[in-house]
Amino acid sequence: MPTPIATPHTTLPIVYLPHGGGPLPLLNDPSHQSLTQFLRSLGQLPKPEIILVISAHWEAPTAQFTGGQAPPLIFDYSGFPPESYEYRYPAAGAPERVQAWVERLHSAHIAAASVERGWDHGSFVPLLLSHPAAAIPVVQLSLLRGLDPAAHIALGAALAPLREEGVLILGSGLSFHNMAAFFQPSQDALARSQAFDDWLFDALCAEGLSHAERCARLINWQSAPHARFCHPREEHLLPLHVCLGAAQANSQAQRSYSDYLMGVKVSGFSWN
Repeated sequence: MPTPIATPHTTLPIVYLPHGGGPLPLLNDPSHQSLTQFLRSLGQLPKPEIILVISAHWEAPTAQFTGGQAPPLIFDYSGFPPESYEYRYPAAGAPERVQAWVERLHSAHIAAASVERGWDHGSFVPLLLSHPAAAIPVVQLSLLRGLDPAAHIALGAALAPLREEGVLILGSGLSFHNMAAFFQPSQDALARSQAFDDWLFDALCAEGLSHAERCARLINWQSAPHARFCHPREEHLLPLHVCLGAAQANSQAQRSYSDYLMGVKVSGFSWN
């Protein structure tokens, strides 16, 4: 089936995706098989003009966009086979659009800048699977170093109009990110991850909640069952907050991915 083409009247979806462990989705790792298939399936979304990725692997004092014409890849992982340091993703950047986005954030009283930086694995791993031709310009956006959940929702809200401007917004993180639990799987860790995943599903997907109620739940995510066990540090969760902010009033999500990864439950969410 050919990929649908976004038109000027298309409202592009928003996707919060699990990007897996380092380059493992690209290395045919058995534990990442279903995740790899899911990431490939994202190529069936309507074709955007630009892909904007909010990666868990970049934090900055202000909102920063990759502003180069041809950003390089940043291999921000270690201990993997030599071929995992040879990937190329020669997509173009979008410096003119980035400058307009910086000004848009300034208008919303959010400090922002365009910087020369490459794309880390939170961007290039899923994109090598979803859009392997590298034919669509890509921009990466940082998290805010303070890790304030409300600030990340506000950041997403300021970028919400991009959905009407041919931009596919991808939040790249993991709904569970406790490295010790990944390397020492247990029934206890599995049960805790499932309880947190159920809470996320209810907050994002349950019917009858207003956008304000969903935002309040995500701002207070630490009240969720086993929240700090599932996220000892919340950088892999916060791309989800940006996505929720960008969804605005139409904020009831769908759970677009749900499976077990390295012994725990992980999910992805999308807004159409």
